[in-house]
Amino acid sequence: MFQAKVIDSTSKPELYRQLAGELAALLQGERDPVANAANMSALLYMTMPDLNWAGFYFSRGSELVLGPFQGKPACIRIPVGKGVCGTAVERGATILVEDVHAFPGHIACDAASRSELVVPLVKNRTILGVLDLDSPRKARFDAEDQAGVEELARLYVTGSDAP
Repeated sequence: MFQAKVIDSTSKPELYRQLAGELAALLQGERDPVANAANMSALLYMTMPDLNWAGFYFSRGSELVLGPFQGKPACIRIPVGKGVCGTAVERGATILVEDVHAFPGHIACDAASRSELVVPLVKNRTILGVLDLDSPRKARFDAEDQAGVEELARLYVTGSDAP
């Protein structure tokens, strides 16, 4: 059975280095994308400070469909090009939003969310979906978070079969 270690880090690069080790151990020997997304969501939600939502949306044609997550119930379907998640898919790039109220077309699944980080899940140039993190704190995410979460998303993609 997997046993999460307490991560006590004062620097973000070290936090993400330790999280990557925890995630690699959690994914070891399991290729199912839903099982891995569920465990990854739980790991991020319980170890990263100031999150109110951590989860996945998977690409299904011209929309994203809700996958495993931790937090309040969420929007089930998001059209590509809409909201932060759909825009990240449309652009094929990570989007870091310091204030979701300033993002044109933001979809408010939880009114308490103030900032958001969305990382596309890319395998062989195909976007499989996104990893979405929300925080009730404005400007919660920065470039160090983006780099760290992008690496975690790469670990998920390489450690899982396509959803």
